[in-house]
This record gives sequence, C-alpha cells and structure tokens, in this order.
Amino acid sequence: MRKLILGLTAAASAVLAGCGQPPNRSTGVYMLIDTSGTYTKEIQEAQAIINVILATLEPSDAFAVARVDTASFSEKDIVAKMQFDDRPSVANQQKRQFKEDIDSFVGGVAPSSHTDITGGVLQASEFLMEKGSGRKVIFIFSDLQEDLPEGYVRDLPLDLRGVTVVALNVTKLRTDNIDPRLYQGRIEDWRTRVEAGGGTFRVINDLDGLALPF
Repeated sequence: MRKLILGLTAAASAVLAGCGQPPNRSTGVYMLIDTSGTYTKEIQEAQAIINVILATLEPSDAFAVARVDTASFSEKDIVAKMQFDDRPSVANQQKRQFKEDIDSFVGGVAPSSHTDITGGVLQASEFLMEKGSGRKVIFIFSDLQEDLPEGYVRDLPLDLRGVTVVALNVTKLRTDNIDPRLYQGRIEDWRTRVEAGGGTFRVINDLDGLALPF
C-alpha cells in the first residue's frame, strides 16, 4: 500500500509539473510626472494620459502615479496607488477614487527646485517588483533633464528586468534648440541605462491617439 501511495504521489507531481503555472497576465503600471520648473505647465497632458491608462487597466492590475521632484526615491512622492480588486464593480469604484486623488494633485501641484528622475525610477522598479505583475511598465512624463541636489548619489545600476520604460512628452529645452545633440544625448543616455538594467526603452512624443504598450 505504501508503495502504491508513493507511486501515485510521484505520478501526480509529474502531472502538475508538466502542466506548469498559468502565465501571469496582470499588468503593473507606474507613472512618473516631472514637477520641476516650467514643466508643470504640461501636467494636464499627464492627467489626460492617466485617465486613458485607468480606462485600459483590468481588475487585478496595479497602478501608481508619483511626482518627480528634488528627492524622488521615496514613497512620500507617490500621489496615488492601487491594486485593483478582481471584482469589476469594486475595481471601477477604486478607479473613481484614483481619479479623484489625481485631480486633487493636479489642482495643487507646486514646481520643485530639482529633478531626481533616477530616484523615481528606482522607486518605480521596487513597486513593480513587489506587485509581481506579468507585464511591467514605467512611464516617465518628463523632458529627461536630471538636476540633482548637491551630494545626491544616483550613479548606480537600475534593475529593470522585464520592464518596459516609456518616456512621454520629452519636450525640447531652450538649449536643445541651440544644440540638438543635447536633446538626442538625453534620450540615448536613458536608453543605455534602461537597457543595461535589462529593460526596454521607448519614446512617445505624439500623444494624440496614444497606443499603450499593454
């Protein structure tokens, strides 16, 4: 009898191993919004994109929005975050609350004196890895010009394995008009850092009819 039980257990284990785990189809999205200097004038564009993302995400997906300011490697910069319930009716209620939180943030945002994009990306990666979503996306709504306070260290590798990083609305600075290589260099620097961390990098500047990567 004992041999029979052991045999059945082994057979069941083999069947389960053969079946494998079903693919994780959930999506985790983290959006960083640059609040430095004059870029705050673009925030209503970011608000519109957030509304599109909210309408696209499904129950069980995760979404967070955070500001990029002087020191962005902090949960205090998260404006809104939510793991949506697997029940559609509850998820819709959560989305309405999320939108209210964003509307409140947009209505009272104040410009920051510095721009810590790297800190925001580190915080975003941490959030997405904790959620364990099958698809992971970081949106960076910024001109990609990093301006760190004195003494801040951000020259470190990024863990972005399996993460798609999308830079949105990368506006051109006045200096870029004088020397376009500065603009191209910012984009390529971020592409290099993201890909070195195992992620993929895209730039989308035409926000009309934005096609989300999930």
